[in-house]
Amino acid sequence: MFSALIYLQYRSITNRLLLRFKRLRQPKYLLGAIVGAIYFYFYFFRYLFGLPGRRSGFALGSSPETLALYEALGAAVFLIAVLLAWLLPHERAALAFSEAEVAFLFPAPISRRGLIHFKLLRSQAAILFTTFILMLVTNRFGGRFWIHAAGWWLILSTLNLHLLGSSFARTLLLERGISNWRRRFLILGFVIIAALVVIIWSRRTLPAFDFSQMTDLKAIQDYLEAVLTSGPLPWLLYPFRLVVRPYLAPDLHSFLLALLPALAITALHYGWVTRSDIAFEEASVEASRKLAQKIAAVRSGNYQAAHTKAKGKRAPFILRSTGSPVVALLWKNLISAGQMFSARLWLLLAVVAVMISSFVAQSSDNSNLVSALGYAAALVIVWSLAIAPHILRQDLRQDLPLADVLKMYPLRGWEVALGELLAPVAILTGVQWVLLLISGVLLWTAPASSNLTRSALFAIGAGAAVVLPMFDLILFQIPNAAVLLFPAWFQVGKERAQGIEVTGQRIIAVFAQLLAFILALIPAAIAFATVFFPLQMVINRAVAVAPALIASALVLGAEAALGILLLGQVFERLDVSSEIPTS
Repeated sequence: MFSALIYLQYRSITNRLLLRFKRLRQPKYLLGAIVGAIYFYFYFFRYLFGLPGRRSGFALGSSPETLALYEALGAAVFLIAVLLAWLLPHERAALAFSEAEVAFLFPAPISRRGLIHFKLLRSQAAILFTTFILMLVTNRFGGRFWIHAAGWWLILSTLNLHLLGSSFARTLLLERGISNWRRRFLILGFVIIAALVVIIWSRRTLPAFDFSQMTDLKAIQDYLEAVLTSGPLPWLLYPFRLVVRPYLAPDLHSFLLALLPALAITALHYGWVTRSDIAFEEASVEASRKLAQKIAAVRSGNYQAAHTKAKGKRAPFILRSTGSPVVALLWKNLISAGQMFSARLWLLLAVVAVMISSFVAQSSDNSNLVSALGYAAALVIVWSLAIAPHILRQDLRQDLPLADVLKMYPLRGWEVALGELLAPVAILTGVQWVLLLISGVLLWTAPASSNLTRSALFAIGAGAAVVLPMFDLILFQIPNAAVLLFPAWFQVGKERAQGIEVTGQRIIAVFAQLLAFILALIPAAIAFATVFFPLQMVINRAVAVAPALIASALVLGAEAALGILLLGQVFERLDVSSEIPTS
């Protein structure tokens, strides 16, 4: 029977790979696969066998103290994952099976232990693939790739076994009358007692934390090293450190010494899982049914229907029966984004951010550190311009599968385009304004160390607050225009395709978006220079930035208006039947 389970898993993987190779007959996937292969080679594979350009990482050149710090940090992350596995879940143990597997395996003469082995065998395919990817990523920083691969496999396999075993243990506690909340209170009580013991022990053996002494990364690293490698924490983290230690082994001898304890822990978990006699069949059938419903809902574009028994959500604002249809599209997309994007919540978040920033600035005697935190918040704003378009997709990229429905509405093309763009623009602008407040409060408190006067800070902040929404409006037009012009090249809806060919397509899209964004900024840069250079001869240069930024915002606003009109025309000419596949 076990050989039949291996054959079933083998055929599943083979058929999945054949399907990916057959997709390469389409030019969009073939070109994407070529670009993706080039990217993976230059970013990962050329470091695999120690080719030139490899960095010296922790596995080769770090001191034993630094390795111990990395080991303790990894063990701490492992401990947090284990605690969350015991605290958060509330359902009974349910192994994830597809509906076809439930129909064929559950009636078959297979014991529960056989089903558990099938689940473990199936999970190894995902674990091995994840191990391969993580090995490629971490091997760029030095070390031996086979040590990294074996280390990641041990960590992921042990964690997977513990998650499965903890689900069996939670089910056993439920069967014995211990409710979820009682279990959580008991675990939290144990955690609080352990934390108190660690704190009391640490205060007697470790130096007290002084925020004013944390002037650079070296000081922070030294304090973390003292906390995690001495006192009580090394003993508390010891079993987790044993699992992490093989990955950090610098050579073969150290790896073999660390391998035996880690394998023993993994073997103990394996015995725990395979010898558990918990009835999981009924819960697994229900889980497979819910999974099938979610997959069907996502593929049909109706992602919200995948959530059964969903609680009522508060609308971001009251939608009136009359008014612009653009506002209705904004209202719809904000609801799709979730309850985290209401005006009340963002106002409260801004107040809390200002209060925390003021407290940090006033409680620290190191003005250089305060100004560094302020500049870091400003850098996050710049970083958001690059990452936000790939995260916030509550626009035409989400609604294009329903383009035939949008075309039925009595709306002009530019109204649809503007309404679809407003939600991600509003969300990103809210995030950027909060970060701008944090940066402004921190730099306002330490103007001498930031080399900016308070009047200059106010001028730059006000100008940035005006220009950022225009930046965002331009930024989100580019992927929406691309998905309308080349819908076959982009993933639309909530479902995300995977594979090396999709990676190549996304790389091409990122470079094309960057080029289009740079071209759109040229007129704004000219407007900025036209206003800034004459003004800086009359007033302070920093203060002159504000009117220059406002001039740039006006130019960007004009470009955004023109882009929305063009985007509307492209949407009106879109032939849904020929562009969007129906299967």
